[in-house]
Amino acid sequence: MNFVAHCFLAQGNSHSLVGNLLGDFCKGVNTNALAPNIYLGLMNHRAVDKFTDQHCEVLQAKHYFSAHRRRFSGIAIDVLFDYFLIKHWSQFCEICFDDFKRRTYQCLIDSLSLMPHQMANVMQRVVSQDWFASYQCKEGVGLALDRIASRIRFKNQFSGALEDIELHFEELEIAFSRFFPQLQFHIKTLNIERP
Repeated sequence: MNFVAHCFLAQGNSHSLVGNLLGDFCKGVNTNALAPNIYLGLMNHRAVDKFTDQHCEVLQAKHYFSAHRRRFSGIAIDVLFDYFLIKHWSQFCEICFDDFKRRTYQCLIDSLSLMPHQMANVMQRVVSQDWFASYQCKEGVGLALDRIASRIRFKNQFSGALEDIELHFEELEIAFSRFFPQLQFHIKTLNIERP
């Protein structure tokens, strides 16, 4: 899953939020030295990713992407599922999305000192450029995926992934609607962060 979903599945406090986002930034980080609640957030992040990567709906959804993009289809699905989460937000959360976003952004800014340097830089951009807003429309998803494609260190044909998404939009939305409640239940059952 991508940033919105990881924030949504966190506990809503600084340590949990940092830990639940740290999974994408822990290269070179001594995870044994993390504050206990940040470490538990990281474990929650990893549980989310493991469940997602192995789920039958996600594995099937990868086949909706053309052969030359399939290698990176998991990335596209992660970002797209943030879009679907926001689109169907009221089914999963009693707090409106704009309030959730505002609280999350404030928590991220207040927690920069807890983050590795690279993560802090990215989170500052997430807030200042309002990345969550870009995930609220398909065009924003397409731009986000094209930016990711441009940052891949070797030649690839991942850009333009929105074309595949548009071709199979309905099937991908159905896959999300089947998958996400199961992810929520799985994470709640694991109770890694013990709220």
